Amino acid sequence: ETLSSGDERTARPRNGKAREKTLTMETLNPQVKAVEYAVRGPIVIKAGEIERILQEGGKKPFTEVIKANIGDAHAMGQQPITFLRQVVALCTFPELLDSPSFPEDAKRRAQRILQGCGGRSLGSYSASQGVDCIRQDIAAYIEQRDQGVPSNWENIFLTTGASDGIVSILRLLVSGEGRARTGVMIPIPQYPLYSAAIAELGAVQVNYYLDEDNCWALDVHELHRAYQAAKQHCQPRVLCIINPGNPTGQVQSKKCIEDVLHFAYEENLFVMADEVYQENVYAPDCEFHSFKKVLYEMGPEYFNSVELASFHSTSKGYTGECGFRGGFMEIVNLDPEVKAQLVKLLSVRLCPPVAGQAAMDVIVNPPQPDEPSFAQFHKEKASVLGALADKAKLTEQILSAVPGIKCNPVQGAMYAFPQIFIPPRAVEEAKALGMQPDMLYCLRLLEETGICVVPGSGFGQREGTYHFRYVYLNFLDGSRMILGSSSHSNAKV
Repeated sequence: ETLSSGDERTARPRNGKAREKTLTMETLNPQVKAVEYAVRGPIVIKAGEIERILQEGGKKPFTEVIKANIGDAHAMGQQPITFLRQVVALCTFPELLDSPSFPEDAKRRAQRILQGCGGRSLGSYSASQGVDCIRQDIAAYIEQRDQGVPSNWENIFLTTGASDGIVSILRLLVSGEGRARTGVMIPIPQYPLYSAAIAELGAVQVNYYLDEDNCWALDVHELHRAYQAAKQHCQPRVLCIINPGNPTGQVQSKKCIEDVLHFAYEENLFVMADEVYQENVYAPDCEFHSFKKVLYEMGPEYFNSVELASFHSTSKGYTGECGFRGGFMEIVNLDPEVKAQLVKLLSVRLCPPVAGQAAMDVIVNPPQPDEPSFAQFHKEKASVLGALADKAKLTEQILSAVPGIKCNPVQGAMYAFPQIFIPPRAVEEAKALGMQPDMLYCLRLLEETGICVVPGSGFGQREGTYHFRYVYLNFLDGSRMILGSSSHSNAKV
């Protein structure tokens, strides 16, 4: 054996020829090569390099990098919800159940969760679908949220964040070859999880464009256009919706959702409703409507036939508990034999993190008005959501005031997706450098101001338009400005 550079051991057979690697870029799964995820892409890598330069004493026109590229609330300074952390702490270290420092309502929830765990321990595997009592609490939460629309807890599946559930459902749906290959309809702009999963699974991405001139509304005529065009080369079988929107921050109206569900009914499409931002609605004239509730109100013909998977998560809302990787999906009208196949598929990964399941339980089963923790919980929740609403409004106002930027109203979620008007010479320069114009813009913004945002080309956009996604979680207080703070006062934007 010889020791090669990079500390890699290369076996040398007796004939003296080095053994070739089995896994190379030539032998790598081509579907993996096709995967792209802009949220943690080249801009973020460059931001990391700049941070290291600053830490080593290097000079830049700024003193810190502002990370506005990812919706990671706690990393941006948001404080945990006390009650959630108390329950998870009690579940993790049950000896604390004897401590007078923890409220009784937190102890009751922890004891109930632990009773559902093997050996009364959070360290045991759960059933692949999740802990039964947590699934039951989720069903009760959905019924309350949807004002009495029935929810069967056996249709609830705990997941490792919403992403895990989304990919699992797509795995079930992708089949066929050539023109019979599954087409997956996704909004443009979209959250890159969808395009990445579609590429990895070898499905066909079918783009439908949100209406930027109408506050990123979903136009059913555009759905028809995209569907008919896609039928020429694939079989569209899935319709994905993100509501409230990521990266666009819009909230779909009830009428829009009805139109979408009617379209799915007519074209026999499986509907995937990504509703992880359901708590994040800020515009006074907007309201979250779950796809399931609207489907129910459309009558039995729809409610008993349209296949619908809805997704939720611990990572967003008012808790922002991204690291727990908790989430769930509710699936209605799934063929019973297919449901058994889903359970089989989920069993391969054993179970989602049980601590994340416990965190999800607290979100769907929070303190009630007659419980000791309610006052503090309500205050913390209102503070987080109130601050996010203020940041959304401030984001819209400041971006709209910047020359060369146009920003739609930010109705919900945690993002703005403003359009940037890039001069022709800058477009030509970007092309000469082999990059998208909005990528060049975002690189210059990072290098000159320390602000890290993700170019719109990573989410998809209409040809000839340019955008970036701005995550406004990093407003640590109302006075912190988007395009500069005291540490960026000398930077040009």
